[in-house]
Amino acid sequence: MLLKFTVEGETIGVTPSQVVIAGWTGRDMAAVQHHIDELAAIGVPPPSTVPLYYRVGAALVTQADTIDVVGGGSSGEVEPVLVVTGRGLLLTVGSDHTDRDLEAHSIAFSKQLAGKPIGRHAVRLATVADVDALELSSQISDDGESFAVYQRGTVRAIRPLDELIEGARAALGGLPEGTIIFCGTVPTTSGEIVPSIHFRGALRDPATGETLDVRYAVNRLPVVS
Repeated sequence: MLLKFTVEGETIGVTPSQVVIAGWTGRDMAAVQHHIDELAAIGVPPPSTVPLYYRVGAALVTQADTIDVVGGGSSGEVEPVLVVTGRGLLLTVGSDHTDRDLEAHSIAFSKQLAGKPIGRHAVRLATVADVDALELSSQISDDGESFAVYQRGTVRAIRPLDELIEGARAALGGLPEGTIIFCGTVPTTSGEIVPSIHFRGALRDPATGETLDVRYAVNRLPVVS
């Protein structure tokens, strides 16, 4: 599927060739370890390395307004997203929508079961003066009208993007055109994971006021047996 990004008034088309979700990307290693310990206590195996790069199918990345999921146990999380093009690296925003019920058994499998919505606007990474200062936020809703703040933080909470780029390069054996890297997220404001029907995320540059956004609805399919 061809993705189209508006960049400085022009359209750049990219066909995803490989997609990786960078996990455990928090810059505060003590906090990362605390989360690993919490998950271990409920039976979730610890990551083999930190950060860990999860491969998912390239067809999962979408700019559609709606994604299909099975059941009501999935949720989104806002992330900076890097896109490798023949004209340099683009930065946009996306959501690593994940099946949380399955996540307790296998993080890798859980990430493969839902689409990965991505924004339609992007900037050239090289033009961003202070990547760490970029503001990440998300909001959730069940009725599509009344939204509540779900996440809020800055890219400073995530490992440097240059470091994640090199980690992805090593994990994938290269970064050919069409590679898409989801770079990690920030905590929820409540500390709880909350599924929702509607999700919208934003990546804002406080220096310029420019905001990249992603928004989508979830179509919950019935769980049958």
